[in-house]
Amino acid sequence: MVHTLSKDEVHEHISGVCFKTGPPGKVGAETEWLVTDPEHPTEPVDLDRLRTLLEDGGPPPAGSGVTYEPGGQLELSSPALPGPARAHEALATDLAHVDKLLAEGGLRVLGSAVDPARAPVRQLRTPRYTAMERFFDDRRHASGTVMMCSTASIQVCLDTGADHDDLTARWHFLHRLGPVLVAAFANSPVWRGRRTGWKSTRWAVWAGIDGTRTRPVPDGTAADPVTAWTDYALAAQVMALPADPGGGDEWIAGPGFTLAEWVDGAGPRPLTLPDLDLHLSTLFPPVRPRGWWELRMIDTVPWHWWPVPVALAAALTDDPGARAVAEEATERLSRGPVPAPDLWLRSALSGPADPELAACARECFDAAVAALPGMGSAGLAALVDDYADQYVRRGLSPADTWPHVPRPRAAPTKGAAQGRPAVKGGTG
Repeated sequence: MVHTLSKDEVHEHISGVCFKTGPPGKVGAETEWLVTDPEHPTEPVDLDRLRTLLEDGGPPPAGSGVTYEPGGQLELSSPALPGPARAHEALATDLAHVDKLLAEGGLRVLGSAVDPARAPVRQLRTPRYTAMERFFDDRRHASGTVMMCSTASIQVCLDTGADHDDLTARWHFLHRLGPVLVAAFANSPVWRGRRTGWKSTRWAVWAGIDGTRTRPVPDGTAADPVTAWTDYALAAQVMALPADPGGGDEWIAGPGFTLAEWVDGAGPRPLTLPDLDLHLSTLFPPVRPRGWWELRMIDTVPWHWWPVPVALAAALTDDPGARAVAEEATERLSRGPVPAPDLWLRSALSGPADPELAACARECFDAAVAALPGMGSAGLAALVDDYADQYVRRGLSPADTWPHVPRPRAAPTKGAAQGRPAVKGGTG
């Protein structure tokens, strides 16, 4: 007879898997990109064509993983490496490799976080994504397919902390920093060929689907992050589960109960650890614990600027001086230890045009620019400073300079666009 997990066992598993502690300092990232064929800009790029092109070119030389989102978005996930400079160097190497292959195949990436013109078309036909799409359709979440097939983000991954106290402090801080990152990197003002009124339409799309799995963790700065995340997971609707726990292509989509109700006996079979891990992988809050912090709130930005959010988040989290400045600034912005829900929405709607968000962002950028040289990342400090000059110090984000001028195709100079962080996310 299969043992069903209790709520205490769910808490214990989450504590051991999602909240691992140890010496901090590693940085990783996942960059997602919408891919287009300039000869056929209104049509999706066939995923088989894209996959064959990249597979024939060989694996990325610095070890990043290449995967695809349901609509054919390309994603590169870097390994976690010590410090932002090492992470940046590795991912930049692999992105240059991929960019060259795309150019040779007549393709290019869009530097936008939402597809501005093409309708969403799901190309990955795995049981997971079929069940996910059905879950959203059955609940009339019209933006579910858009989220799956037409959005792209930059996800920064950082260590959880040295011990439980450090982990808790980082959990609090990153929840307050989140709206600042949404605003500073907002880059999706156009959808279906029109301006939406949002600086980050991607955030609005994600906010429009099942809130039990996408909203920030309630009481995000609770004394015990493990309890906060466990309660969030238990309250979330179960999105999908394999009909046969041993495997197979038949999945049950939206079975109609929460994880807590499954624990209490509502499910078709006892809850197992693989079921719990699958459920956790279908939760998408802006700060997601996975044994590291996965920051999921950042829009994909124009190609030249992708290292900036990685360097900024790493400096503000791991450098003590920059962290102290950002702690004070974000607490003042949030008017307390946790941001109110409306602050997240304000950041997506107005970006740095909101005076309070702009003031906090300027302090955070200045602190990061000052800290990065001491972290061995002087080149990144210059790039972060350039970004601040072009956008943040002027109360702007990339959404305000839409449409972006396409970058020229040119061989990168030595040391240019080096980069690379680490983590796997998206709808995964």
